Amino acid sequence: MSTDSTGSKTPIETPRAQAVDMRLEIVVIPVSDVDRAKRFYGGLGWRLDADFAAGDDFRVIQFTPPGSGCSVIFGKNVTAAAAGSARGLYLIVSDIEAARAELLDRGVEVSEAFHSAGNVYTGVDEPYLFGRLRVSGPDPEHRSYRSFASFSDADGNGWLLQEITARLPGRVDTHGTTFTSSTELAIALRRAAAAHGEHEKRSDQRDENWPDWYAEYIVREQAGKELPT
Repeated sequence: MSTDSTGSKTPIETPRAQAVDMRLEIVVIPVSDVDRAKRFYGGLGWRLDADFAAGDDFRVIQFTPPGSGCSVIFGKNVTAAAAGSARGLYLIVSDIEAARAELLDRGVEVSEAFHSAGNVYTGVDEPYLFGRLRVSGPDPEHRSYRSFASFSDADGNGWLLQEITARLPGRVDTHGTTFTSSTELAIALRRAAAAHGEHEKRSDQRDENWPDWYAEYIVREQAGKELPT
C-alpha cells in the first residue's frame, strides 16, 4: 500500500498475466412490459440478437448497442430486480452532440449535454460519474470523459452518454487501434487535422509526411499516450 500527500492509502498492484479472458458481455435490465421495452430499444437502432420464450413463464430478449461488445437482456422472469431500478448505464460516444442528435431524431427524450461542477459531488440532480450537480452544456474545455447526456427507458432505467475522445493510459490495448464506425474514424481524423495544423504553424513549413503524423496522433490519442506536437 502507498500513502499519498493526503494520508490516504492507495493499493498498488503489479498486473499479473490472465490465464482466461473475462469479457463483460451481458447487462440485465429490469422491465415491467417486455414488448414495450422491445419497441423502445429497437427504436434506438440497437441490434436485436434474440427473442426466446419458453411457454408463458419465461422470455428473454437481447439487444446490442452499435459498436458495443456488451449486450443488454430483459424479459419475463429474467431478474428479480424492480423494474426501472437500473441506473448509471454508460454508453460511450465520441461526439456527445452527434449522439444526442441521433437519439432526438429517433424520438427519444434525452437531456441537454452537461458537465460537472468541479469538485462538487452533491446536489439535487440524478447521480452520475462526477456527482449530483449538472452544469448546462458540454465541458467547456472539451476534455475527454467530462461531457454527458442522459435518457431513460419507459420504466425509468437510466442511461448516460459519456463523451470519450482519448483514453486514459492503460485503459486500452496499446497494440491495436479500433473504431466502431466511419463516423467515429472521421471525428478522430478531424481532431488529428486540427492538431496537425498547429504543428505546421509551429514548424512554419508544410509537412509532406502528414499521413504518418495523422496515424501517429490517432494511435497515441486512442491509447492515452503523449500526443505528438
